[in-house]
Amino acid sequence: MTAAKHIEILRVNYLRGPNIWTYRSVIEAWVDIGVLEDYPSNTLPGFYERLTTWLPGLIEHKCSPGVRGGFLQRLQQGTWAAHILEHVCIELQNLAGSQAGFGKARSTSQRGVYKVAFRCRQEDLGRQTLEAGRLLLEAAINDTAYDLNASVAKLHDLVDSLCLGPSTSSIVNAATDRGIPHIRLTDGNLVQLGYGHAQRRIWTAETDQTSAIAEEIASDKDMTKSLLKACGVPVPEGTLVRSPDAAWEAAQDIGLPVALKPLDGNHGRGVSLDLSNEEAIRTAYHVAKEQSGGSVIVEKFIPGNEHRLLVVGKQVVAAARGESAWIVGDGIQTVTQLVDAQINTDPRRGEAEELPLSPIIPSQSPEVQLELQRVGLTPDSIPAKDQRVLIQRNGNVAWDVTDDVHPSVARVAAMAARVVGLDIAGIDMVLEDVSKPLEAQRGAVIEVNASPGLLFHLKPAHGKARPVGEAIAQHLFADDASGRIPVVGITGTRNTGRLARLTAWLVHISGKHVGLACSEGLFLDGRQVSAKDSTQWEASQRVLINRQVQAAVFENPSRMILADGLAYDRCAVGVITDVSHTPELNHFDILDAEQAYKVVRTQVDVVLPDGCAVLNAADPQVVEMAELCDGEVIFYALDENHPVLVEHRKAQGRVVFVRSGTIVLAAGEQETELVALAHLKPAKAAQPELVMAASAAAWALHIPVQLIGAGLRTFESSPKKTPY
Repeated sequence: MTAAKHIEILRVNYLRGPNIWTYRSVIEAWVDIGVLEDYPSNTLPGFYERLTTWLPGLIEHKCSPGVRGGFLQRLQQGTWAAHILEHVCIELQNLAGSQAGFGKARSTSQRGVYKVAFRCRQEDLGRQTLEAGRLLLEAAINDTAYDLNASVAKLHDLVDSLCLGPSTSSIVNAATDRGIPHIRLTDGNLVQLGYGHAQRRIWTAETDQTSAIAEEIASDKDMTKSLLKACGVPVPEGTLVRSPDAAWEAAQDIGLPVALKPLDGNHGRGVSLDLSNEEAIRTAYHVAKEQSGGSVIVEKFIPGNEHRLLVVGKQVVAAARGESAWIVGDGIQTVTQLVDAQINTDPRRGEAEELPLSPIIPSQSPEVQLELQRVGLTPDSIPAKDQRVLIQRNGNVAWDVTDDVHPSVARVAAMAARVVGLDIAGIDMVLEDVSKPLEAQRGAVIEVNASPGLLFHLKPAHGKARPVGEAIAQHLFADDASGRIPVVGITGTRNTGRLARLTAWLVHISGKHVGLACSEGLFLDGRQVSAKDSTQWEASQRVLINRQVQAAVFENPSRMILADGLAYDRCAVGVITDVSHTPELNHFDILDAEQAYKVVRTQVDVVLPDGCAVLNAADPQVVEMAELCDGEVIFYALDENHPVLVEHRKAQGRVVFVRSGTIVLAAGEQETELVALAHLKPAKAAQPELVMAASAAAWALHIPVQLIGAGLRTFESSPKKTPY
């Protein structure tokens, strides 16, 4: 009997920012494939068939051939378990509802040990996916059982509980498409779009412009109606009641039929419509009371269909119509069984957050039970054959009607949002026909909702999906706004902590509030907040989430890039002092300067197209990075006749050098003397390369030369002595 072949996971790391693999977050796992190093995929009998039967979606993986089915070609030709694990983990995430596409596998210096990296949006999900992928792969190799459905279901639950919800994701994705960075601030849906003082914050469909007062008004339906009515917005006549007797009395005064709803409910819970008799009204009162800590509203029932209009800013950007849910009896099945068979089997219904319609469970819904009671049924009753039974009048808003909305209807919806004071609102209206003028029908606003759901606009049951995420991103950021502040990243081994402090000081004296995270501590505007080494992800995040910060400077040692990735997605300036191998990199299997180059280049890879890389011309490996930069390049070197500087100046590039003891900035043939080293304090004068690099970074940020010179002269090495 052949011994089972196993894969051992040696180490798992979550790289949260740009890294040696890609610009986005990835799981990086070190795996030992053991004897499988001698068994590529084409030598394992039946493996290909078992794996592709479990994961038919692998045909979509292009892999290195770059075509559909490319990965399957690699399987048939023969590839190793670590590479296969990468693709299995990607596909498992796709099946679980978290789309992924990137992955790589690379051998290490130890035979049979590989680094496997794959895209993942959340660390715990990535770790669980890795373990599930390992078990599936081993089962396919060893021809043993594997419960794929259970595994995917578990991962799907993790996606639902740990990843951003679809509404929040739509806004984040729209911002990302515009180049606006984001930071997830909690395990929930609180997200920061942009950095520092340029940031905005969202919490699903709430923003940092959403008024707390407006939310309180919207949660009080009676107050909302009063304000809307006072401003000329049509609303149904109604009153507050505190007992079933009062509800019946109010219904008679208003005129039957009526609707009852909780004062402070939401999402249609506790709402009963078209009530025409005392028993139904008394029952509806108790249904509404269960959803409200206070009073119940009795209001005139308006015939028509429920509509939800999404207002963002000052305009309607999407609209959806609701429809009632019915069943048809067969004389055999109960109401509950018919609902499951005729309504809940709709693939658009389910508990998953990405589905537009929720399942209906009669035994758990007082609203449904009230509807059944009105026709003499219960959830356990068996309707007669062909009997049509109304199950739910509202709560099925999922039919897109955005293109049909009449301007007068849109105008009233937008006015309702403004009256309440919400920047984003879901306006519920009852309308006979959304395409007709409001004055030509008995239409009315029945509710104004803060933090409205976006899903039935993003994934309607019928009709076109609407780009509501883009609308909200546009509402938060003007066309020319990127949500970015100037970010300077510094990588190397040559006194980069002091270089970062000097650079931050030069930016600060230009008039900006500057955050700095480096090996010498955490600083805000020259004030040392912490004296601890702050070249970690958490310290850098503290800078980027600070609303006061107008510019940020980061020291990024290679070990940080390897352990966490960069804390920011892109930067305005990337400074590279050198490429050097240090002993601490051996832990990451980076064993020489050539491998260290691949780490350091990450800093240049993230320079924005309108940004600049500041490179040490005296280091040949650093010079090689110039061609990797999407933006401009400024070279610096002590010798003005260094060949790299000479050639760069011929191409009208910018350079920094020392001539006769003076720092000189040159752009093509134009030269500007910055400051004499003799005029600087001894510590800086003895480190001209540090001064040149900091000056070049400040120059790249368009800081006036005079201010750069002044900053060089006034900077103090001791944080306590740094002037404010």
